[in-house]
Amino acid sequence: LFKVLSHIDSILRSPRAPPLIYKRSKGPVQNYIKENVQECEFEHLLLTVEMWADQLMALKDLHRSLRKLSLELLPWHTADPQDNGESIRVEDLQFLVDAILEEIENKEKKSQTPSLPTLFAIVSHFQKLFDVPSLNGIYPRMNEVYTKLGEMTNAMRNLHELLELDSSAPPTVVVDTVGKLCDIINENLTEQVQQLLGTQDIHSIINKLEEHERFFPPFQALIQDLLCLLEISNLDDILPTVQNLK
Repeated sequence: LFKVLSHIDSILRSPRAPPLIYKRSKGPVQNYIKENVQECEFEHLLLTVEMWADQLMALKDLHRSLRKLSLELLPWHTADPQDNGESIRVEDLQFLVDAILEEIENKEKKSQTPSLPTLFAIVSHFQKLFDVPSLNGIYPRMNEVYTKLGEMTNAMRNLHELLELDSSAPPTVVVDTVGKLCDIINENLTEQVQQLLGTQDIHSIINKLEEHERFFPPFQALIQDLLCLLEISNLDDILPTVQNLK
């Protein structure tokens, strides 16, 4: 029995053995030190072997759970030939885990590739949005949309710079700013017209324009007759020609 215990103890002390988890408490520190010194009594072996037995049983339960998971994810795989009466190896569990991980990775790669119905729906939606009746017109319209988008982007960038707006300002802000500038220009133009006509009253402006319409046609006809009668073509020559006739 001593030889058997010694052999078990040598196995537990080997580098390949897992660390001893269960230690029987001795209470005082002195007893704990005494236990470490007198390990030849093999008092720790029973708890360690019991712990290993529990782990082996848990290994079977883990194998059973992985088999259920494998049947859910990989139903087309053949049944595990492992007999329940045989011992379960870590390699068996690792094989199941690797197969499940491989299947999950394959599903993730397939999910990133759109299906044929999805691609058909995208093409149909593009045709509807950009009024493309045939498939042959999709690529030319894509190029046209890309070109127009580039032009619009450049125009908006230039407007942002000219109007001294932040680059993140939305198009509505740009339009509002341009509208305000147009209002300012129109107001200045109205003031310039008023100053030119010498009046601040819109009705006076209308009256002056009406007077111009009544006066200008007869005046223009008179000037044309004088040019024809005096046989000249320049307005500046009318007065000198009339003076020479005296």
